[in-house]
Amino acid sequence: MDSVTRILSALEQGEPQAADQLLPLVYDELRKLAAQRLRLEKSGQTLDGTALVHEAYLRLVQSDETKQYKNSRHFFAAAATAMRRILIDNARRKLTEKHGGGLARQPLDNVASPQPDEELLAVDEALRKLAEREPDKAQLVELRYFAGLTGQEAAQVLGISPTTADRHWAYARAWLQREIAKQ
Repeated sequence: MDSVTRILSALEQGEPQAADQLLPLVYDELRKLAAQRLRLEKSGQTLDGTALVHEAYLRLVQSDETKQYKNSRHFFAAAATAMRRILIDNARRKLTEKHGGGLARQPLDNVASPQPDEELLAVDEALRKLAEREPDKAQLVELRYFAGLTGQEAAQVLGISPTTADRHWAYARAWLQREIAKQ
């Protein structure tokens, strides 16, 4: 049993020091995941990698889901989901009427192309539909798109072969592109 799995087991047992021991072990990996994902975002984001990691970590260890982590792979998959939710919440917040509702002045050239926050919400909506039909493929998309993992890394987290991950990725990308085009 690796050290992360051991500490997750201690968290499940209700040991209060376990959360303090977990952060140093997973912080670098979570930071790497956050940096990969934020690299895809436009510059000038109010949410940086450190804030994303800290928010995701707090959601992971302070929720009831803590008791459900089977091993470190499961924990990192949950971290990818938490980061996705944080980024989606951030995008929704930016598009609310309080923040201009997307009505900020823009050059006419930019009007035809979707804004990054709108694109992120479209991907999220399509991903929810995919998760209803193909949960394993949706989880792969979360790991690749929202956590920024490579195909090899995502395959390892999911416990599938890289070839299977590549097939699932090709299918999910095509399905999502078709679904987003409908919106």
